[in-house]
Amino acid sequence: MSPLLANIALSVLDEAFMAGWGDGEPMSTAMRRRRRRWKGLGNWRLVRYADDFVVLCDTSRDQCAQAREIAAKVLEPMGLKLSEAKTLVTHMSDGFDFLGFHIRWRQKQGADSWHVYTFPARRAIRSVKQKIRALTHKTSSQELGSVIVRINQITRGWAMYFRHGVSYRVFDQVRQYTWWRIVNWQKALHRWNWAQVRRWLTWPNGRWKPIRAGGVELFNPARIGIVRYRYRGNQIPRPYQPTPAPT
Repeated sequence: MSPLLANIALSVLDEAFMAGWGDGEPMSTAMRRRRRRWKGLGNWRLVRYADDFVVLCDTSRDQCAQAREIAAKVLEPMGLKLSEAKTLVTHMSDGFDFLGFHIRWRQKQGADSWHVYTFPARRAIRSVKQKIRALTHKTSSQELGSVIVRINQITRGWAMYFRHGVSYRVFDQVRQYTWWRIVNWQKALHRWNWAQVRRWLTWPNGRWKPIRAGGVELFNPARIGIVRYRYRGNQIPRPYQPTPAPT
């Protein structure tokens, strides 16, 4: 119910920030937005998902503060107020976290151009590692096969969510972290030395093999392909056509 209620209550926020984008409004065309920037007025755009939202501004920090005041005034009659701990005014070069992603303006490696990139946020990385750590405690007596099944569910779902960002290196870090957690757990549980670990996880030719137990192989998040979102603007198909309001 929480996302539904948030969408109902915060529809006033959508209306307030979209008011300037209608036909004939101050931000309706690229030229009008450019003129506003020349005058120091600035433009803003709201991006919202349930009760999480970001207001993007294209001028000074003062204009961002003005957009923040607009949001606060719109929410006040609804009995809502902005969280001081979660509300942040920042520059795109410093970045911000939104829906588990860290969104930041950075220079492209090996080039002079700058782009907006999305990465898994540090909080999201800590969260998935914490779940893996809880399943692989050195004193755990769970069957390895059942633990692998659960870890696979966690890492596969996590990687599928973050595959639309710059995530390959993070996926590989999660893979290494999971591998070492399981190896250290099994090493402590069976009181193995490193030679015994190698006998467990290497082929006769000395090559490493994936961790497997109970017919289940440990999933490698780095195998998930990175699929970047294409900018499509207004080309995104709609499942319905809006019905004109009766006159």
